Amino acid sequence: MSRDYEATARTMTSGMLGMKLWVITTKTVVDREKALPLLQAHLEHQVRLEKEGVMFGAGPLRNPDGSRADLGLIIIRAASAEEARRVADSDPMHRAGVRTYTLHEWTLNEGRITVSIDLSDQRCRLA
Repeated sequence: MSRDYEATARTMTSGMLGMKLWVITTKTVVDREKALPLLQAHLEHQVRLEKEGVMFGAGPLRNPDGSRADLGLIIIRAASAEEARRVADSDPMHRAGVRTYTLHEWTLNEGRITVSIDLSDQRCRLA
């Protein structure tokens, strides 16, 4: 009996989220000390994207041993590759040439986000 794996996958994924996002993998290409003066502008840029609703998530990557990888991951919302590229190009680190990036479209299908809100002190926690 032959199974139609593609049809099975389509059936299984038909109810999944299917949110289109863009993943920017950014890499430091100069001595880290040369990039540090741009860190404040980069972080301000990231926070602005977050507040505008463009940023889904971002942060540095580390190697399994905990050492610095000089890589970062930025996930954004954008309607097209061109729009995503404009966002990536606007990062002060990319504009200055101290980091380069790769861009990939990502379909978010599975996962869980847990949010706890304590009404007594209005604290919010992600788990």
